Amino acid sequence: MNWGIIGTGNIASKFAKTINQMNNEGERVIAVASRSQDTAESFAREYSINKAYSSYSDLFSDDDIEIVYIATPNNLHKEEIEEALLNSKHVLCEKPITLNPEDAISLYSLAKSKNLFLMEGLWTYFLPGAKELNRLITQGAIGKIKSVKLAYGFAPQGARRERKLLSKLGGGALLDIGIYNLGLISTLGLKDLSISSTRVKLNEYNTDSYSETKLIAANGALITSINAIDQEYERVCTIIGDKGKIIIPDFQHLTSFTVNDKEYSFPVEINGFEYEIRECRACISEGKTHSDIYSPDISIYLSQLIYRIRMLWNMKFDCE
Repeated sequence: MNWGIIGTGNIASKFAKTINQMNNEGERVIAVASRSQDTAESFAREYSINKAYSSYSDLFSDDDIEIVYIATPNNLHKEEIEEALLNSKHVLCEKPITLNPEDAISLYSLAKSKNLFLMEGLWTYFLPGAKELNRLITQGAIGKIKSVKLAYGFAPQGARRERKLLSKLGGGALLDIGIYNLGLISTLGLKDLSISSTRVKLNEYNTDSYSETKLIAANGALITSINAIDQEYERVCTIIGDKGKIIIPDFQHLTSFTVNDKEYSFPVEINGFEYEIRECRACISEGKTHSDIYSPDISIYLSQLIYRIRMLWNMKFDCE
């Protein structure tokens, strides 16, 4: 497929590198857009992209582009997805898809009405390790899940820290990385989560630098989820069942885990992004408007859960 990329940050660079290693599968990045022409041209040179735009609208109106990858700040996602769809482009948008669930519902509805594909880029959902983890749990490898504990934290510096936390950009740890925690919980098949308690540490931008949220699943499982920006936490997840346990040393990349001390390994082919890209291609080739693996229902549910947690903190963004 012919891809256009909106945004030129770290995640866009990783995506472009991935696509360039999938040329033999028919994947190409043919255009990139930034608000700066110089930045767009520099990115295009680095990743051998033919077209560089200083206007997102110009990229959206490029008839050679089939699908757009949106990798801009969170506050821009809604308007950019909408413009892409109105220009008849399929869309893969970085998580979070929107700042609130109502906007997500509206965009998925628009995509369906125009017979266009839309997916939130929760790439971890498509990893081979995630598929096998779900299979083992479904087959009862550790029995009924009793508890889950997982944490993810990192400490960006300088301008990168500011971008991650600024309220006007829809920043904070929950929206930036908390979706990885909640996405994994969804992968485990734990549903109808209620919020037992949540505590938060707000920063100078009035967004969350740290939070610990306790959830209760419909089956009674107790879940503790920790997210932090400004603090390092290893991405370890421990799942306890009534017949055993699972330890995931890095639940974001999910290349290995142990089930009752038996080790499983799932190395990725490139960097993990390739699986969501293939899912986009497969769905579009079949005329689908969404993925059945990471469906709009799951995406909207996670958006609702994140919004509920955020409202318990009374944390509203400057851009809202």
